[in-house]
Amino acid sequence: MHWLELSVTVDTEAVESVAELLARYGYNSGVVVEPTWTPGTEGPEFHYEPEQPVTLRTYLPLDAQTEEIRQQIEQALWHLGHLRPISQLQTRTLAEQDWANAWKEHYHVQRIGERVVIVPSWLEYTAQSNDVLLHLDPGMAFGTGLHATTRLCLCLLEHYVQPGIQMLDLGTGSGILAIAAAKLGATSVLALDNDPIAVLIARDNVARNQVHTIIRVEQGSLGAGQQLGHWMGSQYRLPDSAPVPPGDAQHTVDQPPVAPQSIPHDDLLSESQTAVSPEPIQATGQFDLIAANLIASTLVILAQDLALALKPDGILISSGIILEREDEVVQALTAAGLDVTERRQEGEWVALVCHR
Repeated sequence: MHWLELSVTVDTEAVESVAELLARYGYNSGVVVEPTWTPGTEGPEFHYEPEQPVTLRTYLPLDAQTEEIRQQIEQALWHLGHLRPISQLQTRTLAEQDWANAWKEHYHVQRIGERVVIVPSWLEYTAQSNDVLLHLDPGMAFGTGLHATTRLCLCLLEHYVQPGIQMLDLGTGSGILAIAAAKLGATSVLALDNDPIAVLIARDNVARNQVHTIIRVEQGSLGAGQQLGHWMGSQYRLPDSAPVPPGDAQHTVDQPPVAPQSIPHDDLLSESQTAVSPEPIQATGQFDLIAANLIASTLVILAQDLALALKPDGILISSGIILEREDEVVQALTAAGLDVTERRQEGEWVALVCHR
């Protein structure tokens, strides 16, 4: 089987809208985000340049509909190009083996915050003193550390994870935040995701990092979140009782569209299809710390459940918040009885720290 890779270069302000467009058509809604990097002074470490252009890639299986879809994408990009600088759409054909490894060239050893270092499993890195190494295969799951929302969460976890805490990682994706928390000293971590493929990939990454005795990865969500479906998929929907937020986007960046080599794609499909439907987690006063790297509308819906799941004096780290939706999220969290005590921003993205 052959695949068509489509790539386009945009400025940072257009990343979100173009990523959303590509995700509508790309296989498994996958979009690879390739920021501009500069090499570190030592070894293979690279640094992200947030003000430089970003390349976005998605993949289509080559079949009778591929050319029509390519034209639709090209036309939509032409319209978006009237608002922000967008390069001409580039394409190349990849064989199955090439496609399965194409995304790996866009990932490098990356230091985030003071201690966390993300090391793709196919690369080698010599740890420095006090480094916390995350050996990560992102696969098809959200959360590689490349996106601002993930980086904001990792920096906050460095500050707020204390030895012995119990933590919930809601919307775990690749498992990156859960793994970081475990290596920073958490005693028990429950990692939840509505996507069965993300659950399989997160479990694989947890095992790779040898923290499987600390982290339990399950398919499911907290409280009302079970009604939403997978937030990146076509089945995502708000519950009937929830107001529809204006202009909400499903943020699909930071998500490579292929499975890691250790989990063949056919096996992923067969396992997910036979998985038992998850039950919603009804947690009350159970967690010292919750990391919820989601999207604004989901955080609004889950605000009450998140507050109830925290122990007294517990901490919520919420991210995935686009700047224009920040006030809405703050209002929902405050109404749920949480105090916003810290705010961090990178580009258009905001992370909030709340105490119960």
